[in-house]
Amino acid sequence: MTTVEGTVHVDGRRARGEQSRRAVLAEAINLASVEGLEGLSIGRLATAVGASKSGVGALFGTKEALQVATVGAAREIFVERILMPAGDEPKGLRRLCAIVRLWLDYSRSRVFVGGCFFQATGVEFDSQPGPVRDALADALRDWDSYLAHAVQMAMDLGELPGLDDAAQLAFEIDAVFNEANNRSLLLDSNAPYGRALKAIEARLASVGADPAALAGLKLA
Repeated sequence: MTTVEGTVHVDGRRARGEQSRRAVLAEAINLASVEGLEGLSIGRLATAVGASKSGVGALFGTKEALQVATVGAAREIFVERILMPAGDEPKGLRRLCAIVRLWLDYSRSRVFVGGCFFQATGVEFDSQPGPVRDALADALRDWDSYLAHAVQMAMDLGELPGLDDAAQLAFEIDAVFNEANNRSLLLDSNAPYGRALKAIEARLASVGADPAALAGLKLA
């Protein structure tokens, strides 16, 4: 076998391995969103995807590595479904409204079977130090920063004249998101998303948001 042929063979094997890894992680995310990360083991996942335990083990090595990889994969999907499309909107209130709409649609449409992945898994590890908690905390910090920055841009553009604390409003919006997600799951109802939208619209209006700009706060 020539060097070129050998390289092609190795690259093809790596590509197939990465494809398998992504497929397994997609199932892992959905399982964790319903059953939690703690219950996500290599054996449980192997059963779910119809693969051998040794095959899944070869992809991740340990249960902890699988859990961390699952958080990372869920984070990528979150970025793709919310942050990237929101970034196509102009900076300021329009982008903030897009974030609100996209987040609520993400939860309501069950991108993850168990609703928001990070809501479902964060409570498991909030008091358990280690790599899994670190991965979840990093994702939360980045999300908090992104949302607060979006609010700050609207403030800087004079679109929220009655607001003086971007981080506080971001915290309030995220709290409404989480409550809508949890109530929708528990009550098997989409009504909480409509109430969440009204609550956030009212809060933005209270700090001077232009009603015309808030017209973008509609669920798909």
